[in-house]
Amino acid sequence: MNALAETRGVTRRFGTFTAVDSVSLAVEGGETVGLLGANGAGKTTLIRLLLGLLPPTSGEALLFGSAPSVRSRRRVGYVPQTLGLYDDMTVKENWDFTSRAFGLQRMPLPEDLGEIRNDLVGTLSLGTQRQVAFAVAMSHKPELLVLDEPTSGVAPLSRARLWQDIHAGAEAGAGVLVTTHNMEEAEQCDRLVVMADGQMMVGGTAADVIGSRTVAEVRSKDWRRTFELLDNSGLVIQAHGDVLRVPASKNVIDEALASEGVEVSTALVRANLEEAFVMIISEKSAT
Repeated sequence: MNALAETRGVTRRFGTFTAVDSVSLAVEGGETVGLLGANGAGKTTLIRLLLGLLPPTSGEALLFGSAPSVRSRRRVGYVPQTLGLYDDMTVKENWDFTSRAFGLQRMPLPEDLGEIRNDLVGTLSLGTQRQVAFAVAMSHKPELLVLDEPTSGVAPLSRARLWQDIHAGAEAGAGVLVTTHNMEEAEQCDRLVVMADGQMMVGGTAADVIGSRTVAEVRSKDWRRTFELLDNSGLVIQAHGDVLRVPASKNVIDEALASEGVEVSTALVRANLEEAFVMIISEKSAT
């Protein structure tokens, strides 16, 4: 199957700073690809390269098999972090403007936006603005959805509805590329790409990203004291009730607790996606 969007060893530099470094990525119809990375990892720059909003320093970006253009971008629904809406226009005016830009005539406003049709976008909550931006991006039934942190600042119920719409678009044959910091959302993607410092670190399913990585489950009668000691040692800890999960070896944990007389039991277990993500980023930082 031909990719709807693809980068081939694409690199983008700003002066001496390399924002994206030799990244190859493809999004096909009917799949949802999640782009993961900390702030500054290069996710947004990669999206802008993919859409032709930035020229690459080297490498190639393709949209529907050709160099990105105004024509090919008409086949894309794009929600940037800035949402792409006009604050001083009403919801209906934003909708009508986008419809005309895509050559659509008299597209009816979705029913769930009816009550706010005459509200200025700038007066709406961030969650409602994102709802409007998503509806606008979907208005022309795009073949490719590109969503940059679409649920940031959105309440849980609205977030769930947005993901229902994302899945519906993919099930209808659209390709989806979405950036997110939410690991629960990431697990809803068919494939994941993890970026750090502009580079692609790992790609594949959530299981592929986790790979053989493990964490230590630490149990103690005084788990609060244990948490404090491990935290003071600079270790990353997740507390699940009175069980602590630490991405470190038993030897490292024993060393951190050795002089304090705290008795613990430690067992290695498979990491979850969030823990694997933290380890991947830490591995990159250590190089």
